[in-house]
Amino acid sequence: MPVFTPEALYNVTHLISRRMGSEEAEAAEVADHLVRANLAGHDSHGVGMLPTYVRILHENLLVPNQTAEIVVDTGALLVIDARRGYGQRMAANAVRMGIERAKQVGACVLALRNAAHIGRIGTYGELAAANGCVFTAFVNVSDHRDAQATWGAAEPRLGTNPFCAAVPGEDGPAVMLDMATTTIAAGKARVAYNKGVPVAEGCLIDSSGNPTTDPTEFIRDKTGALRSFGTHKGGGLAIMCEIMATAIAGGQGAAHFAQAKHGVMNSMLATIIDTSQLGDPAKIAADIQATKAHIKSARPAPGFDEVLVPGEPERRYAEQRRAKGIEVDTQTWTDIRAAALSLGITDAEFDRAVGANAA
Repeated sequence: MPVFTPEALYNVTHLISRRMGSEEAEAAEVADHLVRANLAGHDSHGVGMLPTYVRILHENLLVPNQTAEIVVDTGALLVIDARRGYGQRMAANAVRMGIERAKQVGACVLALRNAAHIGRIGTYGELAAANGCVFTAFVNVSDHRDAQATWGAAEPRLGTNPFCAAVPGEDGPAVMLDMATTTIAAGKARVAYNKGVPVAEGCLIDSSGNPTTDPTEFIRDKTGALRSFGTHKGGGLAIMCEIMATAIAGGQGAAHFAQAKHGVMNSMLATIIDTSQLGDPAKIAADIQATKAHIKSARPAPGFDEVLVPGEPERRYAEQRRAKGIEVDTQTWTDIRAAALSLGITDAEFDRAVGANAA
């Protein structure tokens, strides 16, 4: 597969975002977010999303440079309607507002409604943690066909509905859990399909409800479904993400299937807590580190070299990919180039953006 430096992928993403109509700050936010997702090992939420973003732009389901509407502001409660604005900027700005409010009053409950795809939720956990805040988020995915079959279901009724929780450390999250409530994210099935490889067992069902490892039906034919992780427990968490992001936060949900327009939209109910107002930050940090150390002191199970805590695999991926480059499968790269061409970007402009930064 082709390998690119982070700089090359940033330049291509920035070029495409600008040509989509985004102003400089928004294009930079989007490019930084997508490349950071690739660096963290989450290719499902990285630059491979660009063809989808371009498609929903052409279908008027993504609005560059949108102005979000503050629907409710009662101090510790903020409700913001993104109105299909570019998700990465909408969500990052909303979380920044939540952080500022938490610094003022101790905590903020943030409801973000109806943003175009906001990407990797962990990015917002990292943002909060870097500012000394605890972050939790219940997120849903809507505006397209259902993707997740919950426990006991033979067909899908929900999106991948991610959950995220992060606590601050010295230079970002000390621990961060960021996960889809499906066994794998939809984008990971897309990556497997583009590579022509199967997904792991237990991740997918076909249109008849039977287990399958072939992502073709799910990606190409738009049938079948992703399975919830952890049987009834993952499905239960997915349902709570849906309710929190829709009935509580006010976003569009899977139940509003008649309103779906084949876009990608997220809503989120997040809590942001300033740890400095909970007690001595040094003691809180020490307690977090003690918990990590205790967990990591366990004897590794057969087949494992060590015990990891949430967030460690992403940091290690980032270190490796900064040093060795980021692989992008050939089909995904072809799709990205085609999306760029649909915006009027020439091959020469595209290649200049990549420049000498292909690894």
